[in-house]
Amino acid sequence: MANQFVSGSDQQDLGAKGYITGFIASLILTMIPFYFAYTGVLSREVTIVVLILSAIAQLVVHLFYFLHMDSTEKGRFNMLSFVFTAVIVFIVIAGSIWIMWNLNNNMMM
Repeated sequence: MANQFVSGSDQQDLGAKGYITGFIASLILTMIPFYFAYTGVLSREVTIVVLILSAIAQLVVHLFYFLHMDSTEKGRFNMLSFVFTAVIVFIVIAGSIWIMWNLNNNMMM
């Protein structure tokens, strides 16, 4: 068994083209809800749905193009780190809300 060296160049590297594609996609996904919210051509409920869907799509674009969350080994590690961070943030936020809720109930006897 020879000593194998695995470089980071075997993973998918999008380069400048990937960053430009991600930038253009995020610009478009920012302008779409801004247009509908500013002009009011759609009802309030539909505008909110468009805004939420655009936010989710923009999250996916940022995760793939800028944070490099893909199926490569490094991407899987990034995804694991991201999920761990999201769980910790959720615990902190949910715990804070729970504490404030209980404080409000106990103080308003």
